[in-house]
Amino acid sequence: MNATPNKRSLRIVFMGTPDFAVAGLDALVKAGYDVVGVITAPDRPAGRGRQLKASAVKTYALEQGLEILQPTNLKDASFLADLKALRANLQIVVAFRMLPRAVWQMPEYGTFNLHASLLPQYRGAAPINWAIINGETRTGVTTFFIDDKIDTGAIILQKETPIAPEETAGELHDRLMHQGAELILETAALIAKDTVTLKTQADATQLKPAHKLYKDTCKIDWGSSLQDIHNFIRGLSPYPGAWSTLMNNDQAMVIKIHKAAMDTTLSNQPLGTVLKDKDGLSVVVKDGVLKLLQIQLPGKRSMAIKDVLNGLSIADDAYIR
Repeated sequence: MNATPNKRSLRIVFMGTPDFAVAGLDALVKAGYDVVGVITAPDRPAGRGRQLKASAVKTYALEQGLEILQPTNLKDASFLADLKALRANLQIVVAFRMLPRAVWQMPEYGTFNLHASLLPQYRGAAPINWAIINGETRTGVTTFFIDDKIDTGAIILQKETPIAPEETAGELHDRLMHQGAELILETAALIAKDTVTLKTQADATQLKPAHKLYKDTCKIDWGSSLQDIHNFIRGLSPYPGAWSTLMNNDQAMVIKIHKAAMDTTLSNQPLGTVLKDKDGLSVVVKDGVLKLLQIQLPGKRSMAIKDVLNGLSIADDAYIR
């Protein structure tokens, strides 16, 4: 794009659904940008009563009096007509669905996406979780123009941040949410001034994916190393939660482990053996023991291990698998 002395006037359509996206939309509104429409997911049943619940982005957009569209089919002719009628010249996407070409090609200045990784690494639905699970010490946020594939478009801007050794996915999510909002503003400013310099995503020798998390994905492998298990728990805390099955008093109980600590003291007990001491519970792994600090029992909230043990008796032969 060539520089021009005249600043473009942006008419923005924002697309997003969860809390992570709200920060970016809020930043645009507070910066005075003209957000002419918001596209978000349809209301969905939630909770025990299965009452319809609006997305976090819809809730915010309603508070701001913004126009809202909630399509079930992004290729539907009536939705495309409604979208075109908004006369946006820029679309911004944060934590939404894959867009068809008819949508992302519509605005004059393109459609850019905010992704919570340093692309090309961790393309996919769960980049924050997988960065921690894989033991990364740095990550970041990226803005890029959308193309036909998932998270492969030309990069506009990136911002890097370290990952602390004990940081959880939830904590990193909140940091990247705010850093991402700042990057959205920086990117919009470049587009308004027509001073964007694009960078093609390089083909890394080994790309690390960030595929969607499922229940089976979140089961702890107690044959892994102490460090890997610790990273796995951090990377899934607080949601969706790393889980395992506790065998206690001849009963099987699925528990989620939200916080743990590493102890490299070796044990001669079999892998998965649950050890009791004055501080709580530990689980034997091949290169040490994992101290359980915060767990969640079925139907209960997440609690500190000492609080859990106030109401749960652990047998001497208990183990976890």
